[in-house]
Amino acid sequence: MEKTIELDALTDAERQLLASLPVRLFIDGQWTDASDGGASVVEDPSTGAVLTRIADASPEDGQRALAVAARVQESWAATPPRERGEILRRAFELVTERADEFALVMTLEMGKPLAESRGEVAYGAEFLRWFSEEAVRISGRYSTAPDGKSRLLVTKRPVGPCLFITPWNFPLAMATRKIAPAIAAGCTMVLKPANLTPLTALLLTQVLQEAGLPAGVLNVIPTTRPGDVTGPLIRDNRLRKLSFTGSTGVGQQLIADSAHQVLRTSMELGGNAPFLVFEDADLDAALDGAMLAKLRNMGEACTAANRFIVHESLASEFSRRLAERMSSLVLGRGSAEGTNIGPLIDAKSRAKVDELVTDAVSRGASVLAGGSPADGPGYFYPATVLVDVPADARILHEEVFGPVAPIVCFDSEDEAIALANDTEYGLVAYAYTRDLNRGIRLSEKVDVGMFGLNTGIVSNPAAPFGGVKQSGLGREGGFEGIEEFLETRYVGIADPS
Repeated sequence: MEKTIELDALTDAERQLLASLPVRLFIDGQWTDASDGGASVVEDPSTGAVLTRIADASPEDGQRALAVAARVQESWAATPPRERGEILRRAFELVTERADEFALVMTLEMGKPLAESRGEVAYGAEFLRWFSEEAVRISGRYSTAPDGKSRLLVTKRPVGPCLFITPWNFPLAMATRKIAPAIAAGCTMVLKPANLTPLTALLLTQVLQEAGLPAGVLNVIPTTRPGDVTGPLIRDNRLRKLSFTGSTGVGQQLIADSAHQVLRTSMELGGNAPFLVFEDADLDAALDGAMLAKLRNMGEACTAANRFIVHESLASEFSRRLAERMSSLVLGRGSAEGTNIGPLIDAKSRAKVDELVTDAVSRGASVLAGGSPADGPGYFYPATVLVDVPADARILHEEVFGPVAPIVCFDSEDEAIALANDTEYGLVAYAYTRDLNRGIRLSEKVDVGMFGLNTGIVSNPAAPFGGVKQSGLGREGGFEGIEEFLETRYVGIADPS
C-alpha cells in the first residue's frame, strides 16, 4: 500500500507548490491526460511517501507526440534564428526569476539539498542563455574548388525531429542541455523525462510555453513504460535524432535499436572518474576538490569521482582528513536547514551502494567513515571513506553512484596513469599537482573526454561535455553542442564564368 505524505510533514510553501505544478502530458501545445487514463506517482526519496500523481503516457501518446513533432518540423525550421534565440532568452529569464520554485521542486522529487538544487538551476538555465546566443551563429561556407572549375556551397540545416531521454539525477540541467540546442538549431522534440523526477521537466515545459515556444515544437511524455513508449518511436522513420543520458547498459541497447533507422545519436553514459593526488599537490585544495567531485548530488552523478588514487606519501593524511570532513556532514531531508547530504533516489540505488561497500570490506578494505545505510525512513546513506581497497573490489570497477570514496595508493606517475585508465569508461578525470608540465602530460595520457586540473568541477555550459570509450558519443554544450542537431549539406555549383 502506498504511503502518502501527511500534510503536516510538508510546509505550506511545499504544499502550495505541489498543487500548482503541471502533472499532465504536453502534446501539440496542450496539457492532456494519457490516452488510456494511466497515472503514476512521484515519491519523496527522503520518506518514500507519495508527493503527487501525474499522467502516465501510453504507446499511443508517444506516437501522437512524434506525429506532431514531424508535422511541425518544416515550419519550425523556417523560423528565423533570431526568433528562436529570443524564445530561449526569455526562457532563461523566466527560469532565473523562478529559481526558488525550480529548486524546491527538484529537492522534493530528487532529494538533493536546496543549495545544490539552486546550483543546478543556475547551471541548467545557462544552457538556455548559451544556446540563445548560438542560434544566430549557425554558418556555412562558400569557396572555389581547388581546380577552379566549380564553386562549393556548404550549409547547415536542422537534423529533424528528436527524441530525448533524460535521467533523474539532474532533472533540469539534463533537459535544458538537450532542449536548448535543439530549439536553437530548429529541431522539434519529444522528451521522455525520468519517471522518478518528472516534475521539474514539466515545470520547464510550462516556462518554455510562457516564453513563446510554438505548439508542437516540444512534446513531453512522462511514462513508467519507457520501452513500450520509446521503442516504436526509435523504429519510426519520422524520427531523425536520439539523445540519451543514463547508464551504459541502456545506452548500448538504444544504440543497437537506433541502427535500423541509422539515427543520429548522442549518448552521455556512465563514468568511473579517477581523482589523482600527486605528492606535490596542495593538499587543502585537493581535499576541497575531493568534496566537490565526490559529493555533488550525493555522488549520484556520472562526473562524480569514483576512485581516489593518491600518492603513497600523502595517502594517510589525505584519507584521515577526508574522513573527518565526510563524517561532519549532516544527512537529512533536502529542504531542511543544515542538511549537507540528502537521500539517494530509491531503495534499489541505496542497496547497490551498500552492496559495493560490503564487497570491498569483505575483500579487506577498511572503513574510516560511514559504511552502512542510515536508520529510519527514506533512502539515506552516509558519506563513506574506504582505505586499503584491493584491486579486485567491485567498487573500483563499477560506478558507485553514491557518497563513497574508495582510496588506493600509487608511487609513480606511470602507475597513476595506468590505474586511471584501467576502466572501460572515459568520461572525466581529476588531478591535483603543482607541476604544470605534469598536468599537461596527464591531460594528454589519461583517456577521458574531460579533464579537471586542480579543480573538482568541470561542467560548464560553454564547454563540450562528453566522454570516450563506453562513456558515450557526441558532445553537449559549448560551440560543439549545436552541431549535434545540424546536418551538413553540400551544393556543387558550375563555374559561373
